[in-house]
Amino acid sequence: MLPFSRNNLAIDLGNNNTLLTDESRVLFSQPSFIVFDAENQSVKAVGNEAFTIFEKNHNQLKPVKPLQWGVIADYNSASVMVNKMVRQVHAHKWFNGFDHIISGIPYYATEVERRALRDLLDQFPARRKHLFFEPLAAAVGIGLNISEPDGKMVVDIGGGITEIVIISLSGVAVFRSLKVAGDAMTTEIQDWFRRNYNLVIGWKTAEQIKIQTGAALPLLSEKPAPIRVTGKDVVEGVPTVREVNYTDVAAMLNKSIGSIEESIIQTLEVCPPELAADIYQNGIYLTGGTALLRGLKERLQKNIQVPVHLDTEPLLSVGKGISRALREPEKFKPVLFD
Repeated sequence: MLPFSRNNLAIDLGNNNTLLTDESRVLFSQPSFIVFDAENQSVKAVGNEAFTIFEKNHNQLKPVKPLQWGVIADYNSASVMVNKMVRQVHAHKWFNGFDHIISGIPYYATEVERRALRDLLDQFPARRKHLFFEPLAAAVGIGLNISEPDGKMVVDIGGGITEIVIISLSGVAVFRSLKVAGDAMTTEIQDWFRRNYNLVIGWKTAEQIKIQTGAALPLLSEKPAPIRVTGKDVVEGVPTVREVNYTDVAAMLNKSIGSIEESIIQTLEVCPPELAADIYQNGIYLTGGTALLRGLKERLQKNIQVPVHLDTEPLLSVGKGISRALREPEKFKPVLFD
């Protein structure tokens, strides 16, 4: 039997970013990308370095984004990627094994998708391994007491999916998931440029447009600067530059954000009356990386007529929630599962 040390690990395997933490601090936070040598399948880069190569590689390099819709889409690539990431922060403790590993997983994930994550975790020797539903982990990371009978609505807008849950007594009373989140918005931006300007832009360029000048409202009090976008003209086949401002991007993203709004309203419509009263009083808690989109909180608050609270660190909420579960495993035993 391996001589285990008191060495705990929390994994937030996100669609676009992977976060590794222990009980108290962030150990690793980098993009969920890996690059292989196309000939012998050896690993050339992971994380930040792999993201830099993405869309700029030659034929001998094979970039992979192993997650789609918030779950593992390419098991082998995801397994190798997480292995390399964990070794970067735990190389000296690797052979001693871990005491406790907890990984987040979307609430909507099927049993097959959960099994894929369990299999991925099995490569790491550990006494205990648990999964933690990400919306519940996000609520804990925000600072909510999920064990109370008080109804709490959490809207977690990540890279691959948006999960909307109403939590009470450490469980999910009402749930809705949709495959409209950060990646769908990035694709909307790409499609808009092709339709309106006959301009092809890369995924990374569209992602930067969303981050640097993206908005959910056509009128903002603090206006981000316009951005110059370089792409390839579909007709001429030559590089072309266009300038867009946040108002343009708000129009591009209007459909995606409208879908999220509609899903929140539908979730409230099927919510039991007593929990609905709690939510009207407590408000909606907004988290996830895409929640940082400018004006999103204000738009949801205006259109849904319920107070909206934006987490101060929405990118870290799931990771912080899992870290707390590592610190107090007995307290969170009802929501941890194998």
